[in-house]
Amino acid sequence: MTNNDIFRRIRYTFDLKDNTIVDIFALAEIPVTQPQVTAWLKKDEDDAFVTMKNRELAAFLNGFISFKRGKREGPQPAPESQLNNNMVFQKLRIALNMKADDVLEVFEQVGLPLSHHELSAFFRKPSHKNYRECKDQMLRNFLMGIQRQLRPGDNG
Repeated sequence: MTNNDIFRRIRYTFDLKDNTIVDIFALAEIPVTQPQVTAWLKKDEDDAFVTMKNRELAAFLNGFISFKRGKREGPQPAPESQLNNNMVFQKLRIALNMKADDVLEVFEQVGLPLSHHELSAFFRKPSHKNYRECKDQMLRNFLMGIQRQLRPGDNG
């Protein structure tokens, strides 16, 4: 999944308007404009499409955590310049305040049951012997499951 795909899915799932997205970036102390947001949301074939960089998606996800859970005191975390699916998955889990059982339930709903051990492997440090890379399909299924919870009549 590209950063733009992830961004589009989150926007759709949570029904975020462009001005709300600008506000979410502001919570991460990263200024963006509505035209930037619009360009990131365009279809890949559109001439006005702009590829979203890792740092921009990380800033959005950091702001999304603040948006969903409240802004923490002090300096905000700096957006990562390197981002992978495991990090995106972890930031979404934090933003949605989900415990392991909540995440497992989401995967169960999309027909992809996981064990606690399989799930915890996604959130380990890459150097840990039981670390597991979160593939696109896994992240896509997680986002689809969240979408189904929030928009029950929509099969995405």
